[in-house]
Amino acid sequence: MKAWILLVVGVLFALMGAVWTLQGLGVLGGSAMSGVTTWAIIGPVVIVIALVVAVIGARGLAKRRPRD
Repeated sequence: MKAWILLVVGVLFALMGAVWTLQGLGVLGGSAMSGVTTWAIIGPVVIVIALVVAVIGARGLAKRRPRD
């Protein structure tokens, strides 16, 4: 159960980091975050951390499965 949670949380945070990056770069407009360089830096950092969490979750799922 914990592995699934890590995987889902990692993927969701990676998507959130992608949105923050696009907003910071000015690709996605209509927000106070649009065009702000800080978010263009924070976004990729969040993506990297989220992908690490997702990989940990995926590895946990792979360990639980019996192999043929």
